[in-house]
Amino acid sequence: MQNEDFVNGLLNFIQSSPTPFHAVQNMVEILENAGFKRLSEKEPWSVNKPQNDECYFVTRNDSSIIAFRLRQPLIEHGIHMVGAHTDSPCLKVKPAPEMSNKGYLQLGVEVYGGALLNPWFDRDLSLAGRVSYLDENRQIAHCLIDWQKAIATIPSLAIHLDREANDNRKINKQTDISPVLMRLPENSDADATCFKTVLLEMVNAQLAGEANRAVKVLDYELSFYDVQPPAVIGQNDDFIAAARLDNLLSCYTGLMALLDNSGKQNALLVCSDHEEVGSVSAAGAQGNFLKSVLRRLCGNEEEMSRAMASSMMISADNAHAIHPNYADRHEPNHEPLINAGPVIKVNANQRYASSSESSAMFKHWCECAAVPVQSFVVRSDMACGSTIGPITASELGVSTVDVGVPTFAMHSIRELAGRLDAFYLYSVLKHYYN
Repeated sequence: MQNEDFVNGLLNFIQSSPTPFHAVQNMVEILENAGFKRLSEKEPWSVNKPQNDECYFVTRNDSSIIAFRLRQPLIEHGIHMVGAHTDSPCLKVKPAPEMSNKGYLQLGVEVYGGALLNPWFDRDLSLAGRVSYLDENRQIAHCLIDWQKAIATIPSLAIHLDREANDNRKINKQTDISPVLMRLPENSDADATCFKTVLLEMVNAQLAGEANRAVKVLDYELSFYDVQPPAVIGQNDDFIAAARLDNLLSCYTGLMALLDNSGKQNALLVCSDHEEVGSVSAAGAQGNFLKSVLRRLCGNEEEMSRAMASSMMISADNAHAIHPNYADRHEPNHEPLINAGPVIKVNANQRYASSSESSAMFKHWCECAAVPVQSFVVRSDMACGSTIGPITASELGVSTVDVGVPTFAMHSIRELAGRLDAFYLYSVLKHYYN
């Protein structure tokens, strides 16, 4: 795959994946088109021995996915794994969100993850996610919806009414960030402002032509997102500007590397939900999804332990590029540059899982793939973030290295990464899988 094709594919994937549910749905479609077979956690599996290089995937909660291909006996040869996460910081709609203030309809939202809130103001926002409903046969069903067009905004308060906005602005998560959807018509009735009524209409519009219509919305998980599409920007087209680069970039990169794997190595990709809120869920890295899949593939605990001793995990999650306006926030000699290669993330307190052994292996694979590599250590007087790397390493006992593409504005509504770096990461993951 060439760089231009890869980047265009990445932009399309991000644009069509406003939520983790949509990201997994898109990954499922790509995998099925590549010949991967769907497995169900409810059914018995018969995939513990390689047969004609058959490839499989399994999902959980529609928001986490594991895909793998087995080419050698797993116990003796282990498996090369890549881990990423499907979720990103955002604004999620509350269960009873309707608010009528001064003639405007607004929706109450919760902040999901460590979102950088200032950039959410004055953006064209749409809404997407999963809806659970009761159909005409009194059966519970689920579907994904996406308005796609801009239906809301969070207007800033004019500087004339907040003279210190540029010097001392604080954002109250309860009162300041409720999106405005519409100017309410005079004498509007309750049904016109009932959010579940609007959702029901949206679901049935999407189900048009199908046998069973929705009769009642039971629940939903919906998130606002910026409708501005991803783009390649910069004087020399150096950058990729997009929402959710953290961490859909790693999901797509790992997926393409897995599909382009032509070697004899057993290979697996896991993309988990809920990393941005600590991974503590059935679909998160602290759940048993990956461990359960590996145990089923290996057969029992002893054989799984043997397989993990011969295995490796690359935890791929974006890294902080050195910001030219805030260079003092970085540790000297550990200042990742955009388009200078993927970054190995190291932390003495195990906030990252990289060891000298796993880092050495990744550096070697970068050299073999002709890819530059960098290192990141957080300043000793600053708190360090974390990833699914330490969680996976401790749960499975597998050698793990934390890496990522250097990024500006991480957790903003629009982030910035390097066009070359995305392809660099794909190249080294492809070599690793092979």
